[in-house]
Amino acid sequence: MVNNILQKIVESWQYNEPSLCTFDELLEWIETRNRTTAVETQRIRLEDSDAWFYDREEGSIRNQKRSFFHIAGYQRIMQGGQVISQPIIIQEEIGYLGILCKEIKGIMHFLMQAKIEPGNINKIQVSPTIQATKSNFTQRHGGGVPPYLEYFLNAQKYEVIVDQIQSEQSSRFYKKRNRNIIIYVDEEVPVLPSHRWMTLRQIKLLMREDNLVNMDTRTVLSCIPFSKLNLSPLSLSKISDCFQDKALFRSVFLGDGHNKLPEIYQYINNWKMFQNMEYKLLPLHELDDWEMRGNEFVCKHPYPFKVIFCDISIEGREVRHWTQPLFEATGIATFGLICCEENGVLKFLVKAISEVGCFDGLELGPTVQREAVVSEQKEDAVFKFFSDCLKCGKGILFDHLLSEEGGRFYQEQNRNVLIKVNIQDLPKLPGGYFLLDYRTLNELVQINNVLNIQLRNLLSLLEA
Repeated sequence: MVNNILQKIVESWQYNEPSLCTFDELLEWIETRNRTTAVETQRIRLEDSDAWFYDREEGSIRNQKRSFFHIAGYQRIMQGGQVISQPIIIQEEIGYLGILCKEIKGIMHFLMQAKIEPGNINKIQVSPTIQATKSNFTQRHGGGVPPYLEYFLNAQKYEVIVDQIQSEQSSRFYKKRNRNIIIYVDEEVPVLPSHRWMTLRQIKLLMREDNLVNMDTRTVLSCIPFSKLNLSPLSLSKISDCFQDKALFRSVFLGDGHNKLPEIYQYINNWKMFQNMEYKLLPLHELDDWEMRGNEFVCKHPYPFKVIFCDISIEGREVRHWTQPLFEATGIATFGLICCEENGVLKFLVKAISEVGCFDGLELGPTVQREAVVSEQKEDAVFKFFSDCLKCGKGILFDHLLSEEGGRFYQEQNRNVLIKVNIQDLPKLPGGYFLLDYRTLNELVQINNVLNIQLRNLLSLLEA
């Protein structure tokens, strides 16, 4: 059954005809909801929040109910003596990022939500069917139960396509993970005004609109297990006919025939075994380089983010008015993925990356993952090559601003870039880089905490 559903998802990826609604109608629906939904976000001082306070004893910014999340200090001492100190979000609970899919008129559709998060740069973004922390759906916040929750709580009654616990942004979160889940249903599903059925192709086209498809949608869709498809030669031929990019088709469904997993895991496991570094959580007031300045908690020298405090009102939410801290980026980061053909198969250049809050220490990330504010990051030959390609516009397949998670980050948008180059033009790869087909990456995403969220998001942008 799952094999048939995956084939239908492939068809939905390729489907280029109007379905339940046209692409323009989807844009109009989003714009209408933007016009008719009231949102107000005001910056305040922490002292003006009735729900959040600085717990001097624990040294963290936390909620009066001691739920949701809290912000503590973090320090890591690298093997070479470099010290990283910063605030970090601690949210131990695992939330749902869930999408319902259903075959309608012979085409697979995904039930997507027009959702507003307090930190969204443009109010509405296309989000999963359900996007809820454990505090949300257990009603610890005092609000209502999120719609469609029952499908995911009772997932065993349906066909589960994806069910993975994947990492969040490890530069801001401490070991944070969420449950990425896609469920196929064949029953009637009531559609709320906040939701619409869309084909996979329509979602991919919406990703080409700046800041319109949110990060959570992108990470869930990146987990679709195309590598698990068992297709007949006839089915493969039919799918190939619909792919404009034949090298991508071969990368997704055939691979290059080489097992790269031992090489990848040898590098990862050696790093985990022999990398000597110390890290600890500590009170915020012991972060020597950080201070409260006005109504913000900021670093004394340039840093990728700061902590702000907001009073938020959003119409139509489970809770309509609240206060909370948000992390605000200082500039626009760049996430870039280089791809190239090798023997007719599209390969992707990925890099093993260690971030401060990484759940398991090290994950595979994109070719380039560069904050707007950079402190002592080395510019190796690959980064310089990527920068040169970007400057001259060489081989760019995708170049758009896409938002990070609006529930914890304030109006953070980052530049997401896909670049295709000739393989012979690549510089010699330093240690920690791997040139992998999509099939291998898709196998790895079926394992928790191997591909980081920036790489997963970039892979979700690929179009047939």
